[in-house]
Amino acid sequence: MGESRTLKRTRNDLEAFLRTRRERLKPQDVGLPPGRRRRTPGLRREEVAALAGVGVTWYTWLEQGRDIGVSAEFLDNLSRTLRLDAAERRHLFLLTQDRPPVEPGQTWCEVPAMVRRLLDDLSERPCYVLNLRWDVLAWNTVADRIFHFSRLPESERNLLWMLFTDLELRETIDDWEHQAPAILSSFRRDYARADDDPTFASLVKHLDQVSTDFHRWWQRHDVNAPCQGRRRLNIPGVGGVEFDHIMLIADDVRHLRVVYYAALENQDTSRHFSAWCDHANK
Repeated sequence: MGESRTLKRTRNDLEAFLRTRRERLKPQDVGLPPGRRRRTPGLRREEVAALAGVGVTWYTWLEQGRDIGVSAEFLDNLSRTLRLDAAERRHLFLLTQDRPPVEPGQTWCEVPAMVRRLLDDLSERPCYVLNLRWDVLAWNTVADRIFHFSRLPESERNLLWMLFTDLELRETIDDWEHQAPAILSSFRRDYARADDDPTFASLVKHLDQVSTDFHRWWQRHDVNAPCQGRRRLNIPGVGGVEFDHIMLIADDVRHLRVVYYAALENQDTSRHFSAWCDHANK
């Protein structure tokens, strides 16, 4: 019973969604003559069908929510025909295929002001922002004191590049030999989403030339889903501090993520780290 009600609601939602989006368009919006006599507002079903490249009967069945198969290519054509924005296109895919559309990866390089404010508010939590290519776009004070992002030229301010070429970062990450290949396997997931981006290919090619460790581990083709866990960082003046860390989505469309570190509670080194943060933020 529950499944039937869910399917019925989805069909009703799809019918209403397509009808309202069809009715909001004028014929001249899509290059058609306005015509003199129209009993309904907006575009007719046969006009949408012709513009989307399908038969009117098939499109009518779709708008009625009948159980017919639709391809991603057709849904993209229909989205363009109905002038859907990104949110509406995603909604159409969810209603028809029960999954969002596959989005091409984009290397975005602007950080919203609200995200920068969030980083600054987390004065005892090392945080930084990565884009899809893992360029480090923003950070807070304590993260900079640990990872030294601001010391690097912008061209080298990439987490993967730093992981395999920055000796100081290698010393900071405890058990680097175990952590580095795990981090690399997480990066490979993002690499697969944007393998047509020449900046990705350039980064991998350059690292393959300068780091034997990268070359060896990249050939394994390991893919590690979770970007979270526990990591020990060696901090001068404090010692080894255990952190829980996680990668949080800041902007899903632009592929911006916040990497967040939190020192374990009730640890002597964590209390020393808290005092160290107070000094760093002054």
